Amino acid sequence: MHELIADMPMDQRPRERMLTHGAKSLSDAELLAALLGSGIPGKNAIELARDLLREGFSALAQCDAEQLSKRAGMGVAKATRIIAAFEIARRLAKDKPGDPPHFDVNAFSRGFIARSRSMTQEHLGALFLDSRSRVLREREIYVGTATKAFVSTREVMRYALDANASGVVLYHNHPSGDPSPSEEDLRYTRKIDRSLRLVDIRLIDHIIAGAHGFTSLSARGFK
Repeated sequence: MHELIADMPMDQRPRERMLTHGAKSLSDAELLAALLGSGIPGKNAIELARDLLREGFSALAQCDAEQLSKRAGMGVAKATRIIAAFEIARRLAKDKPGDPPHFDVNAFSRGFIARSRSMTQEHLGALFLDSRSRVLREREIYVGTATKAFVSTREVMRYALDANASGVVLYHNHPSGDPSPSEEDLRYTRKIDRSLRLVDIRLIDHIIAGAHGFTSLSARGFK
């Protein structure tokens, strides 16, 4: 006579073990049993899961809902739960992100020029990079007036630390269309550079976009 899961000691039940020790602590059959939710007459959920897994997860994943519903008298509800779980796994695998893109000053600046042409105010943003110059995160930090878009260095540092960044690329636009840096641009860049160095983060560049071109302060030797 089969044993009901409800009759098992609490620390042996798949659902309770998952809650206490995490899903990694369960066997393949126990994971599938948690998904099934219940067994069928004559078999508890774990025994049913073992039957379904005789040829492994790969073979089970090839079955459609109709095939599964007929196996061992499982029914449509259990079959569709299994099909849905496999489809979620496939979509996760397909959407798995690759390595973050590397920062390329020319490619980024061309894109930012196109985005900023319709802006009537200055927008200040930042790219946060890892130690290999890969872009971890991009954030618009502040929208200013037609001639000013600077914000406290503390805000830039906070976002950089939150992203666990090793480097920062600042960028902002000049609605006038002229990408030449102003004295205020240069002062702000030096101020940010000094502040980031205090927390071992490098200011990689400060890009200023105009209507048809950009200025890289790094290329101009702002340091």
